[in-house]
Amino acid sequence: MKKFIELFKNRSFAKLFFANFTSQMGSVIGMTAFTFYLLDRFSNQPGYASAAEMMYSLPTLAIFFIVGVVADWMDRQKVAYYCDTISIFLTAALFVAIYIGWMPLVFAVLFLRSGVRKFFAPAESAIMQGILAKDDYATAAGLNQMVSSIFMLFGSGLGIIAYKLTGVYGAVIIDAISFFISAILIKANRFEEKVRMPNGKHTWKDLNISLVFKDFKSGAGYILNHKLLRSLIIGFIVFGVANGGFSVIPIFILKYKLAPNTYEEYSVLIGIIFGCGVLIGSVISSILVQKYKFHHLIIIGLLISGGFVALSGFATSIPVFLSLTFISALALPVINVSIGGWMPSIVDPKLMGRVQGWIDPLMMSSQTITLAFIGVAFQKFLSIEALFCIVGFALMLPAVYYMIVLPRLVKGSTVIQEKSPAM
Repeated sequence: MKKFIELFKNRSFAKLFFANFTSQMGSVIGMTAFTFYLLDRFSNQPGYASAAEMMYSLPTLAIFFIVGVVADWMDRQKVAYYCDTISIFLTAALFVAIYIGWMPLVFAVLFLRSGVRKFFAPAESAIMQGILAKDDYATAAGLNQMVSSIFMLFGSGLGIIAYKLTGVYGAVIIDAISFFISAILIKANRFEEKVRMPNGKHTWKDLNISLVFKDFKSGAGYILNHKLLRSLIIGFIVFGVANGGFSVIPIFILKYKLAPNTYEEYSVLIGIIFGCGVLIGSVISSILVQKYKFHHLIIIGLLISGGFVALSGFATSIPVFLSLTFISALALPVINVSIGGWMPSIVDPKLMGRVQGWIDPLMMSSQTITLAFIGVAFQKFLSIEALFCIVGFALMLPAVYYMIVLPRLVKGSTVIQEKSPAM
């Protein structure tokens, strides 16, 4: 806890943290409400819910080659600020599109807004790396994981409450307000020039096609030549499969197996149980990363979480499903905190944007394929149990790969995990 307090004494970190917090809050509430809106309006077409999730991941495939380059060459603070500002206007357009009721337009606006949001994370991550000391990375990752768990704990509930009380339009307005607050916090910050522009000052005119592809290629070369980083990133491809499945299968098992008539109410309970598991796991993980090696924690977390996800698909009652979900959620932060604390310590700050620019498309590509597959195959070729098994094995597969390659690479790596006193 002492290390968390010390982090917030860094005013730049505090403002950036709360900017990210408000941005996430609106997105979670809005997306949850919109999913239930689609399930209510198109109850016989579950593919619409999968399609909405695809609009979150699909834009990465269109802009992945430029996202990281922009974060490394342009003013990172301005990139994050403009992401929020443009998102406000696109959220207003989404409001109008939903009111008109033409679904192709709704999905088109979701696609555009998601595309703009893809520039935020690389810029924010790169700034965070520049304002923290190396031994604070794991603590910051643990704190961010706790925030994510809070959204898991309350996000679905708040989304449903917003949907029930104000409809999908109220949730969209919350989205816009959250982006507005995030933009103000980012604008109010004062980052050093070396944090905002570690590669020097550049303008949008400098980002010609040859420079973009040259730098994108250099990012790929950096990853390929860095054996440890390359091995970690390979696992992200499979993580995308898990993320795609996680975004829809809990609601599907409720609506089509465990609680067809009360799935909305139970989805809130699942969100609370899952959030409690991740929140408790985040606290535990923040302590474990101070004492144990990152790769050991990643492997154990993947095996436990993946195994219990697969088992949860065979649950025949709500209590059993909730118990299995809690255990799988408990192990997830061990993975996320370990990777979040490890990655910044092995990546050159000048290349952080380009590395992040490769991670997102790899994850989102597999996530998009998974959602498309679920939209086509669920109820036609695959049962709900099969979906849970696919997601569970997708988590366990990289654990096996990491067990084979990571111990040897860590031993030969020049990057040493620095230990700090346990909290």
